Amino acid sequence: MSTPYPFSALVGQPDLRLALLLNAVSPAVGGVLVRGEKGTAKSTAVRALSALLPDVDVVPGCRFGCDPADPDVRCPDGPHDPSLGGLTRAARMVELPVGASEDRLVGALDIERALAEGVKAFEPGLLADAHRGILYVDEVNLLHDHLVDLLLDAAAMGASYVEREGVSVRHAARFLLVGTMNPEEGELRPQLLDRFGLTAEVAASRETDERVEVVRRRLAYDADPAAFAVRWAAEERGLRERIAAARRLLPDVRLGDGALRQIAATCAAFEVDGMRADIVMARTATALAAWADRTVVLAEDVRQAALLALPHRRRRNPFDAPGLDEDKLDETLEQARGAGGDSAAGQDQDPDPDPDGPGPDDGGGPDDGGGGRPPQDAPGTGAGPASEAAPAPDAAPGEDTEPAPAPAGAGAAERPPAAPADPYRTRPLTVPGLGEGAAGRRSRARTAAGRTTGARRPDGPLTRLHLAATVRAAAPHQRERGRSGRGLVVRRDDLRQAVREGREGNLVLFVVDASGSMAARQRMGAVKGAVLSLLLDAYQRRDKVGLVTFRGAGAELALPPTSSVDTGAARLAVLPTGGRTPLAAGLLRAHEVLRVERLRDPSRRPLLVLVTDGRATGGVEPVATAARAARLLAASHVASVVVDCESGPVRLGLAGALARELDGVAVTLEELRADTVSALVKDVRRAA
Repeated sequence: MSTPYPFSALVGQPDLRLALLLNAVSPAVGGVLVRGEKGTAKSTAVRALSALLPDVDVVPGCRFGCDPADPDVRCPDGPHDPSLGGLTRAARMVELPVGASEDRLVGALDIERALAEGVKAFEPGLLADAHRGILYVDEVNLLHDHLVDLLLDAAAMGASYVEREGVSVRHAARFLLVGTMNPEEGELRPQLLDRFGLTAEVAASRETDERVEVVRRRLAYDADPAAFAVRWAAEERGLRERIAAARRLLPDVRLGDGALRQIAATCAAFEVDGMRADIVMARTATALAAWADRTVVLAEDVRQAALLALPHRRRRNPFDAPGLDEDKLDETLEQARGAGGDSAAGQDQDPDPDPDGPGPDDGGGPDDGGGGRPPQDAPGTGAGPASEAAPAPDAAPGEDTEPAPAPAGAGAAERPPAAPADPYRTRPLTVPGLGEGAAGRRSRARTAAGRTTGARRPDGPLTRLHLAATVRAAAPHQRERGRSGRGLVVRRDDLRQAVREGREGNLVLFVVDASGSMAARQRMGAVKGAVLSLLLDAYQRRDKVGLVTFRGAGAELALPPTSSVDTGAARLAVLPTGGRTPLAAGLLRAHEVLRVERLRDPSRRPLLVLVTDGRATGGVEPVATAARAARLLAASHVASVVVDCESGPVRLGLAGALARELDGVAVTLEELRADTVSALVKDVRRAA
């Protein structure tokens, strides 16, 4: 086994280190979600933590890691003989890969043996391996939703349940859950974010000396991991002993009414849904006191607990920026302290604490780039648009309202970005047919979960038995098999796998007209609001999204296909308008993007959403060229929807004609709303 990087040798990242250590002290805190850009030592820190956890005693031969002092009475390998004693081993860190199946996570019943031999054979999964240790999920935001639901339910209940064909298995599964993610690759749903106890936002340091120290230590570790670990052995031993001491002290820590009042007031002030945040804050504040070798929770513990437990619970939709307003937090804590009188959390606070003693801000390792915890840099919400574009006068039908391009380039005709209108719930748009892409919530697909639609012979190990089809396959052969009164004789060739149909996520590629004509009547604000609404719909349906814009002299890929819809919303907010309408360039760029994505992920089906008024004024023979580009996309079997942005009493119907060239459908901005009376075709037609 390779030597892990020492936890105490980590440089900076005080929030990350503290959140991990608090969960090591009190696993009841509920785990950690580590959010940050690539290359910020997220995985390194998690793997380093496993070496600090105390060793565990296990029952010999138990595949589920039962404690000999308190074995699980419902353990599938039980009942355990007390005379066997116990074995001591290191706490495990189990990694869940992104491509793991449900059977790999929760375990699998051997259905073939159960049917043919009547044996209830169960093969434990990763949840059983992680019992009393760490379950680490890298890129947790890329994990399928049903797998995330399963592991979070197990973490909350402390047990895993497997129900298959009338056979039930239950085993203990108590572990420290740590997930890491890069927000640029997509967000977790707010319901899942809430299930993680704490969150830590990490970013690469901008301090030159700190970056130099990171590189120096990493190079030394890579050159000789064993020697590097020896250099930090004393610090690691000190951290390990401190975690053990804090665990012993934890039951004696007192959480007073004043601290509870501050916790409740803080959660109410930040409008956090439910009561899980209050409970997590209370457990975190208690763990902070134990980590600081105190038996009383102080106001500073409550404040630190809020900074770790609340930022990810404030996200109501993917466009909300994470983070916490620390000025508001301090004001809320002070008001709660005043309202509580003598019972406030500050009552037991030491007026002159020892500056050299351990405190809640201590990350646990030397050389952390600073003595105390620096103020959290909550990501800002971003500046709003500079100003609204001035309304352009209406033109006669057919007249080009766009200003002529300046000789210096398209930028001379550029208008300031328009503010998007408020998002709304949109009508469902789906890709026709039956796909086999990644699980999602948009189009029909063959999936591992969903309703049963048929049966087939299994290609590999049988995972989902279709009982009726199996019986039908075995029934004609009972006479030749010498069937007796003992029941149906089933052989391997009779087994049938259930075929299930659910929903898949698609690649929704937005192609947005940002030319000058789209700014007429301040139309761009409504257009951006419509695209923002479709982005929100894509987030809820677990799609990947991309954004192509065209204006002036050409088209550009503003957002490569990604799972991060909030990145798409940010790019949309600053999208300028102006210049002519190179419609053909936009369609050709979309065709190229989809071609490349089909090579990367051939099972994910695309849905092209073209947002335009249908005008084409850029290039040579713009209308004919745009029609040819549209027919090229139709020949590629790309499902398309044209959102017609034309407005006013006189409409040319250019977007509808373009939709026919694309072999798709056209909807107006008004028809896009889910609450409109107008009928909307829900499925786009299959391309010829």
